[in-house]
Amino acid sequence: MAVAKTPRRPAPLRILTAVPICDGHDSAVTTINLELARHGIEIIYLGYHQAVEAIARAAVQEDVNAVGLSSYNGGHIVFFREVVAALRRGGNGDIPVFGGGGGTITRADERAMRRQGTDRIFFAGTPLEEIVAAIRGYSRPARPNPRFRGDRVLARALTIAESGGRVPAVKRTGPGRSFVVGIAGPGGAGKSTLIDELTSRFLRHQPAGRIAILANDPSHPGSGGAILGDRVSAIYAQDDRVFFRSLATRGSLTGLSAAAPAAIELLRRSGEFDLILVESVGVGQESDPFRSFGGGQPLVDATLFVLAPHYGGLIQLQKIALLNGADYVALNKCDHPLAKVAKAEIQARLDQNGRDQRLHATTAAKHFDPGVDALFSALAQRADLAPAAGGERPCRLEVTP
Repeated sequence: MAVAKTPRRPAPLRILTAVPICDGHDSAVTTINLELARHGIEIIYLGYHQAVEAIARAAVQEDVNAVGLSSYNGGHIVFFREVVAALRRGGNGDIPVFGGGGGTITRADERAMRRQGTDRIFFAGTPLEEIVAAIRGYSRPARPNPRFRGDRVLARALTIAESGGRVPAVKRTGPGRSFVVGIAGPGGAGKSTLIDELTSRFLRHQPAGRIAILANDPSHPGSGGAILGDRVSAIYAQDDRVFFRSLATRGSLTGLSAAAPAAIELLRRSGEFDLILVESVGVGQESDPFRSFGGGQPLVDATLFVLAPHYGGLIQLQKIALLNGADYVALNKCDHPLAKVAKAEIQARLDQNGRDQRLHATTAAKHFDPGVDALFSALAQRADLAPAAGGERPCRLEVTP
């Protein structure tokens, strides 16, 4: 049975940008990111100091149209070559690699890099309009490809779901049962960092399992472009047992991409993942991104609502509808001076619901935080995540158009 179609809409280009390892110069790539988003392109930004395998893995899972690298550390000839080689080794040589490096990449370097597989180099002084026009040339239709293997199969199915096309039926060939957690909260609460820390706990707790993350970010209402930056916080996504996909809302006002229901269903049906975490955009007081209310079928098996101590006072807590419906509530950034008062106020608000809701006090920015440990333990118990008994699960994806 095929996954239901989502409404058809123009599909923006998806471009992955990154700065190579041992290079902390990000001002140029930030300028390019903003300009591309202003022209309706979706940018998945990895940040600086990125390794070859991390870039290749992200390019595959995000099913991007192209990879753009900004290199100022002088190692561009080798680094670009290795990124191209990593993509080709995985059967993903159809993803072109372009980039630039101010005055560090010479014309002679460019010729060598082109021979090694780099598609194009933009030199210092190239007008932004010319860069945008060239990158638009990486547009291509999203169709199933029988030559794809591994995560690229699922990644392409998700791309088709996002673009509103006929989503391929993914055959479940593994025994996995997925537990889906929806994670919401206001912008700045630290949801992405908390998700990354929960991912680290999963990887330790499940020696052979896989986890998937769907990270929703807002599209610009004018241009339709987006800066999808949640992978910047995803340190533990640099593990092959983590599947991380960024979704832009593309005009949806629910806090999730319109394709999110189809994406969740695809991940469930794949049989690959023990745990699926779905992060909404920063939500407001009346938001219900996971359909927790209304009597219909919720999108997720459980919801986690994340707050930071600076929420504005008691009256603001009373207005937040999801505090009534959330299965788990976390007060993050508990190293903040306001945390002690916030704990008392939020727990009192939860007690009024009469649902025996426990407040989890976390500091996700601190590794090995006991509050995050306790939160993951609660989620793992609810999801029935028992440590797997050695060996990788024999699960592969097959797709039929």
